[in-house]
Amino acid sequence: MRTPGGTTVTLYCRGRALSLDTPKVMGILNATPDSFSDGGEHLEIQNAVDRVEEMVRHGADIIDVGGESTRPGSEPVTLSEEINRVLPIFEKCISLFPETLFSVDTTKYEVARLALDAGAHLVNDVSGLQKEPRFAELCAEYQCGYVLMHSQGDPKTMQKNPRYENLIEEISLFFEAGIKQLKEAGVKSVILDPGIGFGKTLQHNCKIVAELHKFTKFGYPVLVGASRKSMIGQLLNNRPVGGRLAGTLAVHYHSLLSGARILRVHDVQEASDSIKVYTALTNSLEI
Repeated sequence: MRTPGGTTVTLYCRGRALSLDTPKVMGILNATPDSFSDGGEHLEIQNAVDRVEEMVRHGADIIDVGGESTRPGSEPVTLSEEINRVLPIFEKCISLFPETLFSVDTTKYEVARLALDAGAHLVNDVSGLQKEPRFAELCAEYQCGYVLMHSQGDPKTMQKNPRYENLIEEISLFFEAGIKQLKEAGVKSVILDPGIGFGKTLQHNCKIVAELHKFTKFGYPVLVGASRKSMIGQLLNNRPVGGRLAGTLAVHYHSLLSGARILRVHDVQEASDSIKVYTALTNSLEI
């Protein structure tokens, strides 16, 4: 199956090829005590390994490991603390799961470099080169993939009255500038993430999902991460995190129909199931 627009996309990350003919699942592993959904669950290395094994078994193609919470209002952590949280996971898991791609979710140069030295395949940067522009050269050096995510402000303050003149146009201009910088540095595999929940109101988030197809024009795969986020809780009458699975699946399925190629999720099996159904239904249209 081809992506919307008729093109086939393949990510090349450190000698590994990941075809996005069909959408893929990125499983979330938060090695943090304060993440909004699973904080504190994977601080022990064996718990982290067990969770990675479970996500891989359920269909995750990419594991995204983060050591600093980026939930609204979260406090930053020190460099040494973030390294201590994530590096042992990469050192242990990359060899245990050789068929899986691993991503480091960080805005710190030193954390990214150490993760890449340990064998990570992608850098997932929620600041989109704003905090650390050297990520472009780093990813080119390691021939790894890079997730260019749009955000407004930093996690501690980003939800305090976010405003846009033209949301979709501003995100598009952000992507254009970031793609140019990455291409000039020599980065070949770029993933675009419009940053649901990062400096956006509920209305902004809904508009992004409704008009997601407008970001496929760049020719790079689009990642959507709405898993269990507050927008879903708001849409469901302030539903707590544990009751947001159905809403997450609805948002992500709509995103698949609009061209999303990667879903970043907590609930890997359910996301994998929805992609199987989406793929079967889409392929039936081509018969």
